[in-house]
Amino acid sequence: MAILVDHAIWPHRDRRWAHLVSDRSLEELHGFADRLGLRRVWFQGDHYDVPAEVRLRAISLGAQPVSSAELVRRLRAAGLRQRSRIGQLPGE
Repeated sequence: MAILVDHAIWPHRDRRWAHLVSDRSLEELHGFADRLGLRRVWFQGDHYDVPAEVRLRAISLGAQPVSSAELVRRLRAAGLRQRSRIGQLPGE
């Protein structure tokens, strides 16, 4: 079980964004997000959108870098996947 982050490939407002998820629980995800200084209102139902520089901090704190496909596969396997939002722009 882990915190996962995909590649920062999603463009929005002159930045590249990644998705941060847990394959264990939302509580684990929110706790990790708190450590990164993310606000709970930024939560997108099953993930947080994070810019590239936050992605790097997440990895330094122990997040596992994975492909977007692997991230979604593990989120589904954990029963935490919400309606399809991954791949949408941050804040949508």
